[in-house]
Amino acid sequence: MKNWNSSYCRTNNIDIHFTRTGGTKPPIILLHGLMTSGLCWMDLARRLEQDYDVIMPDARGHGKSGKPDFGYTYNDHANDIIGFIEALRLPPVILLGHSMGGMTAALVASLRADLLHTLVLSDPTFIELDVQYQVYNSDVAQQHLKVLEMSMEEVISEGRRRRPQRSTELLEIFAQARLQTCIQAFDVLIPPNPDYKELMGKVSVPSLLVFGDKGIVSCNVAKELQSLNTLMEIEQIPYAGHSVHLDQPEHFTSTVSSFLASVY
Repeated sequence: MKNWNSSYCRTNNIDIHFTRTGGTKPPIILLHGLMTSGLCWMDLARRLEQDYDVIMPDARGHGKSGKPDFGYTYNDHANDIIGFIEALRLPPVILLGHSMGGMTAALVASLRADLLHTLVLSDPTFIELDVQYQVYNSDVAQQHLKVLEMSMEEVISEGRRRRPQRSTELLEIFAQARLQTCIQAFDVLIPPNPDYKELMGKVSVPSLLVFGDKGIVSCNVAKELQSLNTLMEIEQIPYAGHSVHLDQPEHFTSTVSSFLASVY
């Protein structure tokens, strides 16, 4: 990590902070989920940096990126990434997104396939409209407001209680990311989400959908999406929940690495 670069990119009328491993290797952009940040990809970045230039932006409202009072739809997030890729003058990238970042990545791929070489989705927020309303009407935003009143030490302690298997370093990174997430960022939960079936039907680059056996995406949904797009491969990882890349890091890395080796 000591050789990684931290910088800002101005795009879509916002400053996007990002961390980058660097080098002349193929670029891979990692998009995080709600309440996290680019650095929450640290473990995966360490596994990939030998072969890829790993770029980890903070989404608007998260980390060190700008936090406007409004503008948190998936279209806003997607336009941020489109502008980000163009501003950095990157060749076609590998775009990997988890959860909120997965939906954002799918939207980017459907809008600007010319900017992408490959798409990897890690348990994206591909949920039906009734579930979207359930999430939006839940107390998730109110719970976050309570967290914002806590100290860093208290958030770390709570994280350790819930995720005792995580390292102290990772617990600290996730705690900091949580405290850096503004409440307006939860506007991304306002229904409706983009139609994920329509999006994936439009994706014209090689794609991989990775999901756990206890996450959001089910086998039936994955197989349906694969039937809509012959360029998509699917992989279910057992003993993994929504954060499949954290629950089964070795299996996740080997799955993604093997897929990328087959299409690059």
